[in-house]
Amino acid sequence: MHRINLLSQRLTNQIAAGEVVERPASVAKELLENSLDAGADRIELDLEQGGVKLLRVKDNGSGIVKEDLSLALSRHATSKISNLEDLENIDSLGFRGEALASISSVSRLVMISKSDSDEEDNGWKVETEGQNMDAKVEPIAHARGTTVEVRDLFFNTPARKKFLKTEKTEFSRIDEIVRRIALSRFDVQFSLQHNQRSIHKLLPAKSEQEQHRRVALICGPAFVESSIHVEIERAGLRLWGWVSLPTFSRSQADLQYFYVNGRIIRDKLVTHAVKQAYRDVLFHGRHPAYVLYLELDPASIDVNVHPTKHEVRFRDSGLVHDFLFSSLNKALAEVTPQDQMQSSKGEPALHAVDIAGERSEQAKTFMYQSPLSLKEALPAYQADRPSLSGSIASVEDQLAALSKLSSEDEEVPPLGYAVAQIHGIYILAQNKEGLIIVDMHAAHERITYEHMKTASQNEELKIQPLLVPLSIAVSQAEANCAEEQQSVLLSLGIELERVSDEAIVIRQIPSILKDSNIEQMVRDVLSDVLEYGSSHHIQSQQDELLSTMACYGSVRANRHLTIPEMNALLRDMEATERSSQCNHGRPTWVYQSLDELDKLFLRGQ
Repeated sequence: MHRINLLSQRLTNQIAAGEVVERPASVAKELLENSLDAGADRIELDLEQGGVKLLRVKDNGSGIVKEDLSLALSRHATSKISNLEDLENIDSLGFRGEALASISSVSRLVMISKSDSDEEDNGWKVETEGQNMDAKVEPIAHARGTTVEVRDLFFNTPARKKFLKTEKTEFSRIDEIVRRIALSRFDVQFSLQHNQRSIHKLLPAKSEQEQHRRVALICGPAFVESSIHVEIERAGLRLWGWVSLPTFSRSQADLQYFYVNGRIIRDKLVTHAVKQAYRDVLFHGRHPAYVLYLELDPASIDVNVHPTKHEVRFRDSGLVHDFLFSSLNKALAEVTPQDQMQSSKGEPALHAVDIAGERSEQAKTFMYQSPLSLKEALPAYQADRPSLSGSIASVEDQLAALSKLSSEDEEVPPLGYAVAQIHGIYILAQNKEGLIIVDMHAAHERITYEHMKTASQNEELKIQPLLVPLSIAVSQAEANCAEEQQSVLLSLGIELERVSDEAIVIRQIPSILKDSNIEQMVRDVLSDVLEYGSSHHIQSQQDELLSTMACYGSVRANRHLTIPEMNALLRDMEATERSSQCNHGRPTWVYQSLDELDKLFLRGQ
């Protein structure tokens, strides 16, 4: 049996480096965050060979005094915290005091700095090289701020170097790090250079227009033009940023940036809340895009979860989850066709989600005069083929509506006026700026669905006691959750009782879900409450049932609609929340401007 040995400083730093320094992108992240913590407003990043040969970060921050330079390369040495109280109220990006020591143990590192308090005109340099952890401080010419130069990463750990990818891949990961950090601090100028070639030069963005420009440079102009700005503050939480319209969805979750107090994080609670907010409007398999910033009291979060600092724990996870969900859900619900039409200007025609092979059977329509109750039918959209006199009246109505389009004084609705019905499936309409094509069934389905949801929510939740209480076996954690959250579960319509350490009895459920798989439903609810502090599973199942009912109750394809009926549908779409997508997330309408039509036919070219 081997004796216990005290590890050397070099070896302990290299072990720590395995957690902190995974690849050149990890080095870039740590050094950039140090620069921001130092108060820099100008940061330059210079790379060679994807950051493996050279990675240099230069800033104009507060700098490091001569006496602290060598200490900065020691483990657990930091200026950002000094006691437990500081650890519980972290407002800086770095705090662990391990990054520089870990980086220096697996590279040839040179750090030059000049602080505000230095009386000399020169700065000071400290240099280390893997095996030699002894740092010698020398004077050198340098402006205010700090330059950290990392050469030959993993030169003394060849096993780690073998795991690195190609130069292109390693650079792309550093580029992504720069993008993420640049979105966290609009007031800072960032520049990136790779192999003596300038990649980015992001100027400070102080005005709202400049911030939009930076977001467009990083996320693409299409994202900015197809997104809505949100800013909501409640219960000590503030959420602001940009979320994409459902029509601007992605096949991958690659355009999602979420920041907590300026720190980018990847958190399953956040991901789940956003996913729930988009549940009713996003086609399955698609992912939303967003750049969001959450601000809250630093004492209410724990950032000391993982060495990479990508994860956080919220003290009140349920509050945060519900705040994110309700804020985004409300923001998406308030998007009108007019908002989407404005966002589409300058974009390619028909930029809705491309869904191959999904031909809409949907063709729903609604009356604008007053919202329909659950018991009302839709006779205006289900009329039989009109008589000759009806056809004449329809033509007269059409001519009257179209005459408004040529009048400069007449205000035209966003979705315009109906012109014709195409193949019994689509409505062709026009406004003053272009044409709109509407999927009748899809539009009618959404309108019916939203009114059914409103009617259901306005009625008191009906509970159905089980004739024979259902006993199910659960884990001890789930049983504890069921016992502690009885009031929460009862508000969802579920009454249950713990009968043993690993068993519960279900006594009543929401009556609308009486035909569902009760056991699985309760397990899913308990899982959500355990994970996120709350559950929207009951609401999701209710909405799914109402969605199915709305689908079957909506007008079908090949149903002839008169011009007044089509115009009534268009007006109802404008007055209904989330009317730009059907219940399954597919678009209900697309828009093509006159300029786009002119381009198609080469007019004016």
